[in-house]
Amino acid sequence: MTEGDRAVDATAGNGNDTVFLAEKVGFSGCVHAFDIQEEALSNTLEKLNKKGLQRRVSLLLTGHEYLLQYVQEPVSVIMYNLGYLPGGNREITTKCDTTLESIKQALKLLLPGGLITIVLYPGHPEGAEERNYLLPFFADLSTSDYTVSQYKLINQGHGPPELVVVQKNLF
Repeated sequence: MTEGDRAVDATAGNGNDTVFLAEKVGFSGCVHAFDIQEEALSNTLEKLNKKGLQRRVSLLLTGHEYLLQYVQEPVSVIMYNLGYLPGGNREITTKCDTTLESIKQALKLLLPGGLITIVLYPGHPEGAEERNYLLPFFADLSTSDYTVSQYKLINQGHGPPELVVVQKNLF
């Protein structure tokens, strides 16, 4: 990512990924951050304000499955941190169908060479279901269009987080 890029944080959460992206896109770039919880966007705004980055970010109180309704320009990076809001209500989680819909839309927005990162949390029931629902979709993406990698910790129990990275091929 470089100055002027556009990015999406599809799950703003407590704002760490949003802040990271806002720092990377620079003064002339833009980040769109989605979350369905006001608490999450409030936490995110507080972190952005502390670093003076709030003008680079559009905070959207809506589900990431509405990505294309709010973002039309191509983006360099889209980040997903699935599951529930750390420190929040664990009953409010990302869902298989809306996450898949969002990822399908994200693929349409991604610039050649761009990345989508998805952190999966199979250590809780909804997270395990989401992981099992999404991995076949990623495995079926066209190898001529995308390179997909999966990273997971194999020496830890209790369903540690897993990372999926989708890169849109340059040509």
